Amino acid sequence: MTLDEIAAGIEVTAKQEARGVAAVDETGADLVERLRDHAGALPCTPEAAATVVETHAAGTSVGESAREAGIAPVTAAKALHRCGVSGVTPLSPMAREIVRDWQAGALPRTEAIELTGVSAAEFALGSYIESHEPDPGLSAAVADVRSPAAEEDPLADAVGDVDELF
Repeated sequence: MTLDEIAAGIEVTAKQEARGVAAVDETGADLVERLRDHAGALPCTPEAAATVVETHAAGTSVGESAREAGIAPVTAAKALHRCGVSGVTPLSPMAREIVRDWQAGALPRTEAIELTGVSAAEFALGSYIESHEPDPGLSAAVADVRSPAAEEDPLADAVGDVDELF
């Protein structure tokens, strides 16, 4: 096959068709309004959840974010989890497996708490997180709330490029 045969039928046009993914921009609505649409999935009011998400994204701890919103720290952690924020579980990966075993009825609660090595409150929060998935609607509602440092990789200077491996 020659190059002419391969190029047969190729046309050069002055205009390109945009074939991108259609997107809905809800950033015109404030965060409380976007959360209000999914209030049933929140463990607190949309106003409190908005305060927790915004302050936590700014780098404040879960406890400080909870105080700012006027809710309990456990409720703030639940709200962050439901909004798709990772890292709010007090359990290690092994402890999460133990909680799942307890939820499945394979362990008594007292034994599960003893095996995880956490307090009863931490166990309760971990159990909530294991039994409730992040809500896709809430995750989408808070998607534009980002930490100023979220764009940059904190380990960028410590890790090499993937191409260095080859």
